[in-house]
Amino acid sequence: MRLKDEESNTALHVAARYGHVAVVQALLELEDPDFPYSVNKNHETPLYLAAKGGYWRSVTILLDKWKSTVHGGPYGRTALHAAVMSGDVETTKIILKVKGDLTKETDENGHTPLHYAAHLGYNPIVEKLLKRDVSAAYIGDKKWEMTPLLMAARQGHERTVRKILFHCPACCEKVDKRGWNLLHFLAFRDCSLELILSFIMTGDAKYKYGSIKNLMDWKDASGITPQQVCDAYQGKASCKSKNDQCKMEQIVKLVKDIVVNEEVAEEAVDSVPSPTVMGNDLEKRLSLEKARDTQLVVAALVATVTFAAAITVPGGFKGEKEIDQGTPFLIHKAAFQTFIVTDAIAFGLSVHVLLIHYGMLQHFQSRSRNKIGFNITSASPFLGYAMYAMMIAFCTAVYVVLKPSHGLAITSCSLGLSSFFFYFLKGFFEGFFEGFLESSRKNEDSDKAPSVSVPAPSSIVPNADSSLPRMPRPQAMFAGRGKE
Repeated sequence: MRLKDEESNTALHVAARYGHVAVVQALLELEDPDFPYSVNKNHETPLYLAAKGGYWRSVTILLDKWKSTVHGGPYGRTALHAAVMSGDVETTKIILKVKGDLTKETDENGHTPLHYAAHLGYNPIVEKLLKRDVSAAYIGDKKWEMTPLLMAARQGHERTVRKILFHCPACCEKVDKRGWNLLHFLAFRDCSLELILSFIMTGDAKYKYGSIKNLMDWKDASGITPQQVCDAYQGKASCKSKNDQCKMEQIVKLVKDIVVNEEVAEEAVDSVPSPTVMGNDLEKRLSLEKARDTQLVVAALVATVTFAAAITVPGGFKGEKEIDQGTPFLIHKAAFQTFIVTDAIAFGLSVHVLLIHYGMLQHFQSRSRNKIGFNITSASPFLGYAMYAMMIAFCTAVYVVLKPSHGLAITSCSLGLSSFFFYFLKGFFEGFFEGFLESSRKNEDSDKAPSVSVPAPSSIVPNADSSLPRMPRPQAMFAGRGKE
């Protein structure tokens, strides 16, 4: 049972690695409970392997029947680190019950099990660890002196941040070695600091996390505030002056230092897109804003016109003396019904465009580095369909009113719908001329291409003249052969 393979694994190592509970139990019953099992070549003990696999039954048996339980693992990790990496709450709870002092044990990088759980976003495990020992929330790692709270913020795990602050509000004042606080890290992950604060500080939490508001104006060792980081990654930062450019480069470098090639619990830090610089793309941004304003004006006009048309329907309403008072006279006409439906579609789509730019929909959109461009692209199809629906509503309304004069009604509808015809005609001619120009360009390029000369057999034979013979054109070659 104590024999080892090439990797120094015993039978107990193998059984623990693959979660064979019955085998683990049988081996421990036959083995001396005081026998100290050593680590394998990867510095893994049986308990560490079982914990990393999340095999809580094997962990329970190892802790109960093995008196000399060694909890170590590779890179200075403990069995509690391994249990957190597995993401298994039950395994973590069992190890905490027997070996609760492992909450402050750090690996070779200074990471505690709470660092691992915060980085990975395992909220139930974060809660178990904090309930066992809340002081672990104040421990910083070796490289950056980052607390678990800052690691959760770096990954953008807002719920994990909130959970840590709930159990340990005072830890929000801890900063890393560069002076970055909680909001510095959240600033390049979330959409706005105001939304972050509204998410974190809800209900009674306003009194508990009151000191977080003071972090808004906190300056790091380089004089950078969380708002400046947020502006840089939201495309609001200006780089017109040399000082602004230096500040932007400094922010990018600081973020890159803590993101690129960084990993915790064998999990890399999530990448961060490059920030949008307003100064470099000022002309493009202004053109986008102009396009957005145009969309807003058109959408507002369509919404206004369609709303007015729905209130003052063609044909009017039935009077007070009628049984169905207030009902439109033409309600049973197919053209009138088409008018009502298309008018409602046009109104709804135009309002949807307004909501994309200004309304509540922005809270449900994923953050875009070019939010204006993203909104314009999203709104364009809806605005186009709204205009089509408005044109159809106009034509059907005109038709139902002028139906007694059939020729006039048909003429009016045809003129109203002529925009469709001209639009498709324009697209046809544009495609035709583009294809014609493309083919002409290809023909010109082929004419300009140099002809390839192929030497005739006679030209290869050396002459008495020392000068190189002139090579005949291919056409001449083939013509000569034809004559022969």
